[in-house]
Amino acid sequence: MTPLVGGTTLLLVGAMLIRLTVTDAYQRYVRAGMGPWLLIAGVLLAALGAVAVLTALRAGNEDPAENERHEGHGHDEDHEHGDGVGWLLLVPVLALLLVVPPALGSFGVDRSRVTAGGGDVFDPLPAATEPREMTLLEFDQRAFDRKGHSMRGAELRLTGFVARPADGNGFRLARYQIACCAADAVAAVARVSGATGAAPTRDAWFTVTGTFRGIGADGVPEFAASAVQQLPAPVDPYE
Repeated sequence: MTPLVGGTTLLLVGAMLIRLTVTDAYQRYVRAGMGPWLLIAGVLLAALGAVAVLTALRAGNEDPAENERHEGHGHDEDHEHGDGVGWLLLVPVLALLLVVPPALGSFGVDRSRVTAGGGDVFDPLPAATEPREMTLLEFDQRAFDRKGHSMRGAELRLTGFVARPADGNGFRLARYQIACCAADAVAAVARVSGATGAAPTRDAWFTVTGTFRGIGADGVPEFAASAVQQLPAPVDPYE
């Protein structure tokens, strides 16, 4: 790879990181707290790339005739072939710069479901006059702790996307958890029943209010809904 190709690659990768950070789209791939570090990395890469591109262009314009006398024909062919391959490496970078892929959705839910553990013992939820906001991960963990004893009768509010528009007598709601980035994402799921109206659209986001119903025969915790509200996809799609 020539200095010009290498510098251009650094410049575009830096620009891509800056764009992802400024638009908050980076939260589709990593935790929100990593934004400032990505912005710093993007600025540094873009600056290094710009310097490398300017240096390469300046060196190429100094004495092209002298360069031609010192380079053999075979070397020129290898040089051009290497440049061609190097420029091809920029295609995926340009694609990410121009089109930002969506966050993880329903396609991978069944391949990366949370495995319920048996070690947690939760205290019963305190009485409340308002529905309790709960992550789908906590809902699943409480569901498998003594068959949901700690949240029996409590009114809850869950938020996630539709993983299956038709799942038994309802639809399947899911949301991913990440430790660092989207590569380690796992999904917590619940089967929502009792919703009225047409079947929801796959990957649409909903907030569902209701109560824990039990665990289905397929091992999916069930949620009896009293209210279902569609909402825009959040900037940070992970719990």
